Amino acid sequence: MTTALRAMLAFALLTGFYVLVGLVLAAAVLFDVWLFFVDFHATGLKVAILLTLAAGALVRALWVVSRRKHGEEPGVAVSREQEPELWRTVEELALRVRTPAPDEIRLVAEVNAAVSEDTRFLGLRATRRRMYIGLPLLQVLTVDEMRAVLGHELGHYSEAHTRLGAPVYRGRVALLATVEGLGNHPIVQRLFAWYGKLYLRVSQAVSRRQELEADEFAVMIAGREAMTGALRKIHSTALAWDLFADCYLTLVGAGGNRPARVLEGFHAVLGDPARQAEVARASEQPEELSPYDSHPGLGDRLAAIALLPEPGHPPDSRPASALLADPGAAAGAVEQTLWSPQALSGLRPVSWEELTERGMYAVRNEEALHDLSVAGQRVMGTDRPYLDAAFEALARGRHAELEAELRRLGWNPSGTLLPGVLGQALEATLVQHGQARWTLSWSGPARLLFDDGEEVMVTEYAARVVADPSGVPGMREWLAGLGVAPDYAPA
Repeated sequence: MTTALRAMLAFALLTGFYVLVGLVLAAAVLFDVWLFFVDFHATGLKVAILLTLAAGALVRALWVVSRRKHGEEPGVAVSREQEPELWRTVEELALRVRTPAPDEIRLVAEVNAAVSEDTRFLGLRATRRRMYIGLPLLQVLTVDEMRAVLGHELGHYSEAHTRLGAPVYRGRVALLATVEGLGNHPIVQRLFAWYGKLYLRVSQAVSRRQELEADEFAVMIAGREAMTGALRKIHSTALAWDLFADCYLTLVGAGGNRPARVLEGFHAVLGDPARQAEVARASEQPEELSPYDSHPGLGDRLAAIALLPEPGHPPDSRPASALLADPGAAAGAVEQTLWSPQALSGLRPVSWEELTERGMYAVRNEEALHDLSVAGQRVMGTDRPYLDAAFEALARGRHAELEAELRRLGWNPSGTLLPGVLGQALEATLVQHGQARWTLSWSGPARLLFDDGEEVMVTEYAARVVADPSGVPGMREWLAGLGVAPDYAPA
């Protein structure tokens, strides 16, 4: 089936969705009229109430979608004066694919490039075009590869993909919102859920076909090698970004801090050999494809590109950042858009090293030290939450009472609860007394190190002390040698 036929079918299904809504509303009205003016009975009243409530939920869901306003545009808009080379490249490629250039170019902090188009009359008239260019792509691609990516996105404009996509997307939003809004009406919800799945399968098939057509424009502009390289790099860079977000950005907010240079950290991850190997292994995993995906699988796209003719053009292997007037200034401006006004005013910008040092302590150690001290206070009846009170409870074999207090303080029960909290509290004590600190590593997890560089390994030690309370005196002696006073009470 051609893209045009699939698109016509998607529009037909979108029209059918509103017809289906109209049928439900009409059925509710007709049944209410029949019940109250022809044949009133108790069973019919129950059905009428349910049908009327379902119709009301439909109207409400569609009203919410129709009134929903567009959020603030992501990233930062750059003018021709700010980025003349980038604009010149985009306008040149627009001529190559025979489409007007976008009205606006925005740099975003995403491993992606995209285009959008504000439209009227169900997408028949375009009002404003935007192109979004991920700054990480400009850091990892060559100029040739970036031209291929830009050509791909402009190809969507050339074939009117974005105008087609606007009403299709709105229909998708309306369907999903409708299904969600019918949570208290399972029968009607199942009907619209079935219809929604059918619509999504057809509309996403249109999107996948459009991606392959846009790839043809990319190859025409920059060649098979450039587009193949761009797709492979985008795939691996997206995996690296996910790793970066999971391992490093999770510390944002911990200790009241945020990284001063987000993309500088991402660049460090990309350049680390251990992380490169990790990303390479992840890239080799089989793709999980779904009929609801908006893009074809990477393998399918590469196979289709391999069959396209190779155009001749002079290569340009310069870094794509050469298209920017000042890459550093662009990165700084884009990074500001990552934070909400509250984060900008409330979180202190620090280096990645300080973020790791303070963030890891806040995430892993602070609560353990406080709660173990409080649990010791409650078990032993001291006037303050001394850490040594918890040690005394251990020495007296009152493990169960300590664990019960920790659970009351919000810790989840487990077979390693007490040794785990004790280990984290010992780490916190070392940090508080200047004996150790959390250290950033771009190759793996952060490490807690003594001043001489030796890694702190107290987890097993804590487990031995919990298992054998006769080890408590030795633990006290060890801490005293590190300057920890017996009456130490954490703030």
